[in-house]
Amino acid sequence: MKIHLIFLVIVSFGIHVAAYSQTPAQIKSVASGENQISRSKMQEIYEEVKTPYKYGIVLMPSDTGEMVDSPTIFRKNGKWYMTYIVYDGRGYETYIAESNDLLHWEKKGKILSFTENTWDANQKAGYPALVDKEWGGEYEIHSYQDKYWMSYLGGATRGYEAGMLGVGMAYTKRPTKAKEWNRIEDPVLLPEDKNARWFENNVIYKSSIIRDDRRLTDHRFVMYYNAKGDTANYESIGMAVSDDMLTWERYGKDPVITEHEGICGDAQIVKLNDLYVMFYFGAFWKPGAFERFACSRDLVHWTKWKGEDLVAPSEDYDRKYAHKPWVIKWKGTVYHFYTAVGKYGRVIALATSKDPGESTLPVKSD
Repeated sequence: MKIHLIFLVIVSFGIHVAAYSQTPAQIKSVASGENQISRSKMQEIYEEVKTPYKYGIVLMPSDTGEMVDSPTIFRKNGKWYMTYIVYDGRGYETYIAESNDLLHWEKKGKILSFTENTWDANQKAGYPALVDKEWGGEYEIHSYQDKYWMSYLGGATRGYEAGMLGVGMAYTKRPTKAKEWNRIEDPVLLPEDKNARWFENNVIYKSSIIRDDRRLTDHRFVMYYNAKGDTANYESIGMAVSDDMLTWERYGKDPVITEHEGICGDAQIVKLNDLYVMFYFGAFWKPGAFERFACSRDLVHWTKWKGEDLVAPSEDYDRKYAHKPWVIKWKGTVYHFYTAVGKYGRVIALATSKDPGESTLPVKSD
């Protein structure tokens, strides 16, 4: 049940009353100041998650006219899987690849394809939900109601992120197979929804769904997504919540991460001890595109890291953009997958916490 707070705003011409809703978790956090993360703690997190060593490209397009993008990594039955999206000039489709070591990937095939005469006919960029978020954990993908779930960026217009884009949902019984996922017929979030907020009423982009195990939001599932408003020509990260994966309610009145310019987007959430860490990318509020992080205790209020980028352009293959993270820690090594744009077009690259020449990482093959 929502609690309504009335805030009195005193201005020079009288008293204006503004009302908005906050959940108990929001109220508690604001009242106690628990949302503030110290500078020393943020530095400690940075030292844990940083990946200063560029391993190189791990996945390239099959065709010179294609671009690959947006990796999501999970583990099942002793193998690693990466979903990624491909743009071929018409729009986005979603694919899956398999690996034994996180470094060498075999493409398996398509899992979300173009359709005809649907709201998402020409755009289906998918992101598997409910991947184990425990830092240094197993990274298994989890089911809900005996189904594995995926949110996806959908749209009907041909072109690169063209036309009206929103969030769709799909599910499957076999998340590791290169088989078409079952799509829910209608979108779950659109920028033209009546309750769309000021920062999301133009375009909604990538989404990521986690389970709120502690019910900090009073709901079972939380979705983070980046969006752009019709009065704000920049992308911010907002929240929505659900108890059934099908009905989503927008959470709060403002974005949880924004710079009020450029882009903040593509959130991934991990749980590191008593903190939640959000990996995301920034772009154009300083030159290029680069990887950042923020921390929270309640999934709602986030303290942004102010220091050095986690990954930034430095090599020929990522000299333009180094962005769109998926970060895991496995057997003592941090693996930071990201979309790189440079000499070889748009590819998936990897940075690590250990020097490949001095660690147990396999030597990269050409």
